[in-house]
Amino acid sequence: MSLSRRTTRVVAVVAAAVVALAIAGLGLAGNFLVDFALNPHAEVSMARSMASGEAEVSADYAGAPKRDAAYAEEAASWFEAEGRSVSHRAEDGTVLLGWELAGAEGGAYDDGHTWAVVCHGYAGEPADMAKYAYHFAQMGMDVLAPAARGHERNADTGLIQMGWGDAQDLLGWVDDIVARDPEARVMLFGTSMGGAEVMMASGMDGLSENVRLIVEDCGYTSVWDEFELQLGEVFGLPSFPILNVADAACLMRAGYTFEAASSVESLRRASVPMLFIHGDEDDFVPFSMLDECYEACASERKERLVVPGAGHALSASTDPELYWGTVDDFVAEHLG
Repeated sequence: MSLSRRTTRVVAVVAAAVVALAIAGLGLAGNFLVDFALNPHAEVSMARSMASGEAEVSADYAGAPKRDAAYAEEAASWFEAEGRSVSHRAEDGTVLLGWELAGAEGGAYDDGHTWAVVCHGYAGEPADMAKYAYHFAQMGMDVLAPAARGHERNADTGLIQMGWGDAQDLLGWVDDIVARDPEARVMLFGTSMGGAEVMMASGMDGLSENVRLIVEDCGYTSVWDEFELQLGEVFGLPSFPILNVADAACLMRAGYTFEAASSVESLRRASVPMLFIHGDEDDFVPFSMLDECYEACASERKERLVVPGAGHALSASTDPELYWGTVDDFVAEHLG
């Protein structure tokens, strides 16, 4: 064998080894990102760090003024005292848990048929929605607060779904309500990941006609968009190629892709009246996503509310009067 041919073969072997190592490295990076973002049991887990309070969404938000602090404390005590455990068997056979709370007697919607289904955010739990649940219950609505997969008592049901699989589950939770009461009138309400969840549900086949309106607060356009932002913010990295590899890993491990998990695409098929809310100081789920979601929504009846000075998921705390006045008016218009 000539020296030239031998050299060529050695170069080819080395190049193949380098490519194999690069692919393996990308695979490890992609799986690390999936574990970091979606696995609450991983050794290094953003979800667990946020749930435990070790990581704040933003240092600025931690000290943000909360004008409804006393109300939120009262609501938290109510939720703890009055919450009743309920379960739902999902289409894949998984038993999911949540909480149910009775509406107050004498409220405007104390008719025994009106429900508010409230959906929590990433690394949160149903109790985080206490002040929203309390508000709707005081209006006479019965309240359902399901826990998302990978959260609270559903922590062992698989990887976090970022609203996508949760939206499918949400349709089933609503069907359970309708099975008990065919005359039920249902409002879907969610913040952050829960906001994305209700937007994703808005255009899904199988959404019950009993759902009369949807209110979303600071939900994201898609999981891809949100992870692309956080990959840059947390790790200082571009999306390509790590996010693409993580996307493939998520499909294999969690059953969905970041791009398919899109609020915007679901909203293009929406027909339910929808209210979109966002704080203009939100940099965790960027304020710009409000317009993208609102413009994509195909519903004939839709509104948006911008809360000046509000950070992520802090709109109700920043300006309770503006927030609840707008929400209540929208509810009254579409529940009657």
